[in-house]
Amino acid sequence: MQHQDGTASDDAPRRRAPGVLQRLRAPLRDSPVARQILLLQVAVVVVLVVGAVALAGLDARRDARAAATERAVAVARAVADSPAVVDAVSLGDPAARIQPYAEQVRVDTGVDFVVVMDLERIRFSHPDPANIGRRFVGDVGQAPQGRVFTQEFTGTLGPSMRAVVPVRAGAGTERPVVAMVAVGITVQAIDRQLRDDLGLIGLAAAVVLGVGLAGAWLVSRRLRRQTHGLGEQEITRMYEYYSAVLHAVREGLLLVDGEGRVQLVNDEARRLLDLPDDVVGRPLEQLGLAPALVAAARDGQASDDDVYLAGERALVVSAAPARWAGREVGAVVTLRDHTELRSVTGELDVVRGLTESLRAQTHEASNRLHTVVSLIEMGRAEEAVAFATEELEVAQRLADSVVEAVGDPVVAALLLGKTTEATERGIELEVTGDLTGSGVASRELVTVLGNLLDNAFDAVTGRSEKRVRLQASVREGTTRVVVGDSGPGLSDADATHALDRGWSTKASNATVPGGGRGVGLALVAQVARRHDGAVEIDRSPLGGARFAVTLRRATVGTPAPVEAP
Repeated sequence: MQHQDGTASDDAPRRRAPGVLQRLRAPLRDSPVARQILLLQVAVVVVLVVGAVALAGLDARRDARAAATERAVAVARAVADSPAVVDAVSLGDPAARIQPYAEQVRVDTGVDFVVVMDLERIRFSHPDPANIGRRFVGDVGQAPQGRVFTQEFTGTLGPSMRAVVPVRAGAGTERPVVAMVAVGITVQAIDRQLRDDLGLIGLAAAVVLGVGLAGAWLVSRRLRRQTHGLGEQEITRMYEYYSAVLHAVREGLLLVDGEGRVQLVNDEARRLLDLPDDVVGRPLEQLGLAPALVAAARDGQASDDDVYLAGERALVVSAAPARWAGREVGAVVTLRDHTELRSVTGELDVVRGLTESLRAQTHEASNRLHTVVSLIEMGRAEEAVAFATEELEVAQRLADSVVEAVGDPVVAALLLGKTTEATERGIELEVTGDLTGSGVASRELVTVLGNLLDNAFDAVTGRSEKRVRLQASVREGTTRVVVGDSGPGLSDADATHALDRGWSTKASNATVPGGGRGVGLALVAQVARRHDGAVEIDRSPLGGARFAVTLRRATVGTPAPVEAP
């Protein structure tokens, strides 16, 4: 920006400064977080060590000067209390007596000067004999009044820490002051001793600095492994994008670590599994999930589109181990709600069953029609009419008996289809009882009857005697359905797991996602629980297994059932 006279404005550099600072900081932000932390730790360690050394140096310097002052005071008092000094002051020519003594004391104590003077500050001794008889340079404070005085002063020998002590004569508490003794240690001598002390401080600081830098490097190395060498902005973007994706996907997502603890869960997974708010960090076993689902998440093997029951929902679960740098770090579990799809699939199975029944009936009807035509061509019209009438009566009696026993056209259609299927498979199916007025939704009855009969048909397949018996009854609002077969039956151990999702005594169908086994009886148990009922498993009079399902009248707001795939 320029003024009208063409000169540059003073605020232009101030506006450009933030841009320059940002350009200077940009490389640091783009560098890996581990490197930033390392540089920060190195800076902190260096500043702390340098600051500590500086403070230690100042403290050592202060202590050295204080110690020198105390030593000067002690030497001065010793000289002042010496009888030789007191006597020499009172005699003539004190310098001749005091100078040798003072020099001897100076040499023995290691101080830089011992000066004895009178009250007029005329020297009787000095390291330089030329200064004897001259006035003492510096303050004496209140030493003439009998007090000890200390100071740092620059005299003839340079800067020094000195002490001035009075010399008293005679005896008693009120002895007069007759002279003064000044003892000093030059700052140069103090600094020589201080340099020796600072050498030890510097050595200790170097050790501390080395340990601090090594620790900072180890922390940075570990942090680099933990952050995979990512920079500050990369980690921020990763967190923001992953968080957005996590909560935006329509599938439930559950991440567990190697010990089976939940580390990440999105909103859909919370809804599908009814997870609490504090789910993160808790083991899967403490969340009340189905054991089979927990086992799938902790199995460590990839599995695709397995069906599990979670409460009232049928979930398609895919699990895959999560690996990084060749090691397993946990598992990723995806969840999809297939409750409605399974319900529609169940209805489709009913239609498929009816279609198969019609196909079988069409095949039988074609055979019977050919028989009737052949009889007519042979001129046996009466036998043809009798044969056709008998077949119609048998089919009508079967349909009438089933419809009358069931009272529900949807369930009746299912049982007619199962009757035809049993005939094709050479199975003797016996249907007795009445379901009129059960109060249970047709779709749920189809789930129970269809799955129990399919299970019974599979159980008797391959047996010499193939018999299945269905008994139904409704009493005081309670519906009871019992299906028995002449199959091999179930052991006590098998009976305890028969209602678990995924459990089956039959080989899995490879053409069906998830195997297609172990779902039907689990769905029957789910319907029973929803109607406050139960499923009992015991030995059938026919020799095989017997499943007895009790259903109480449905209440308002009962959710739609999950049909068998």
